[in-house]
Amino acid sequence: MIGNDAHRDERTIAIENASYRWGYLVLSFGLLVSAAFRGFARGESSWDLLGLVGLGGLVTTVYQSRGRVLSRRWLMMSLAALTLALAIGAVVQLRRG
Repeated sequence: MIGNDAHRDERTIAIENASYRWGYLVLSFGLLVSAAFRGFARGESSWDLLGLVGLGGLVTTVYQSRGRVLSRRWLMMSLAALTLALAIGAVVQLRRG
């Protein structure tokens, strides 16, 4: 909204939060694509970019955990995703060396 007389109600805050979510998703997946391109197409190390993606996820997880909004289903899905990522990483590493 433009101007100083904008009223901040629940709708405004919800739209702002949704925009932050979309911005975070675009940034995170953009970093992942960039890391994949650097790793596979150019043969460069991309740990710095992957570290940024991981740090972003860690910050949101810690914040939500302190607010006590994480569920058991979220925990199970996160563990499944972590296990899958580690398995894929191991396979890629074994094929290279």
